[in-house]
Amino acid sequence: MRPGRRGAAALAVAVVAGAALLAGCADLGYYWQSASGHLGLMRAARPVPQWLEDPAASEALKTKLALTQRIRQFAVAELGLPDNASYKSYADLHRNAALWNVVAAPPHALTLKTWCFPVAGCVGYRGYYDEAAAKDEAAAQAAQGLETAVYPVPAYSTLGWTNWAGGDPLLSTFIGYPEGELARLVFHELAHQVLYVPGDTMFNESFATAVERIGGARWLKTQAGEAARVEYAQFDARRQQFRALAAETRRALETVYASPEAKAQDWPAVDAQKQSAMEEFRQRYAVLRAGWNGPRQGAYDGWVARANNALFGAQAAYDELVPGFEALFEREGEDWPRFYAAVKRLAEMPKAERQQALRGAGVPSTAGATKSGRGAS
Repeated sequence: MRPGRRGAAALAVAVVAGAALLAGCADLGYYWQSASGHLGLMRAARPVPQWLEDPAASEALKTKLALTQRIRQFAVAELGLPDNASYKSYADLHRNAALWNVVAAPPHALTLKTWCFPVAGCVGYRGYYDEAAAKDEAAAQAAQGLETAVYPVPAYSTLGWTNWAGGDPLLSTFIGYPEGELARLVFHELAHQVLYVPGDTMFNESFATAVERIGGARWLKTQAGEAARVEYAQFDARRQQFRALAAETRRALETVYASPEAKAQDWPAVDAQKQSAMEEFRQRYAVLRAGWNGPRQGAYDGWVARANNALFGAQAAYDELVPGFEALFEREGEDWPRFYAAVKRLAEMPKAERQQALRGAGVPSTAGATKSGRGAS
């Protein structure tokens, strides 16, 4: 049962009070906007069946909501993801993002500045429910000499902590996504409820991205129609091309920041090399874009125009360890329970060791374990 207004307000107060105690009240204003922002989101949510019965709701919305419930059932039955209150309600936020993230990085490194929070640990971003507040934070970080970026976030996970109060709702910020993307997003956010390691954004996001990619491919193959598969194939091909280009540019920038000039602190020379790498990135993107036709041809234009160390660092968190997780899934016989068990063992290792393992130095296996009936379809 979802809380009433008093119950939800009590939840917000409890969150802020707990955060203040853990953080020494240093960031009470920030925690209040976080709690009140999520409270507003929860209060806007209604169970999906109510929307389906609402004569004022559009048929397009009802079709999408019905689709999400089939996706939700598939997530449980075929991917071994949690069966709980999340994504069984819907909220119309009347804005284009659930929240806005701020990221920041030094001018000569891709290492993101981290902010530390209760429960989540230290992460390489800071979220705001108000875009203007996010931009103010970015300006404050820029004043300290950091490169910054603000980007919209269509969905986020409360890691299962609010399932007792109604869980994470479906949102107007992503309900209109094409079928393949909608499935991937739901799988990604539910994966965070399977496992979350405080203080290791790259591990968490790469794990969830691997789950969404494997799960999304299975949904499209077994549940979607031909039109949805064709639509997704075009979109995903472009995404993979762009991510490959971004990864190559990250490696080029990392080489620049580890160069003899950087070690000698010859910053004018480093900046010239950096500018060259960024210019090559934009030129290669222009070539890619010219080969794309139809809708969303310019989907990455804004990202490219604002590209800097902060955006490249943030992108790495979602991509860097994905191949390692996908290889682990295959190693575990494409069996979801075995895969999740292996990932949880990785999570128990020191941060550097688990990341090294995912990059190919060896991953703990459940070889010989009994295969579960909830394995791959």
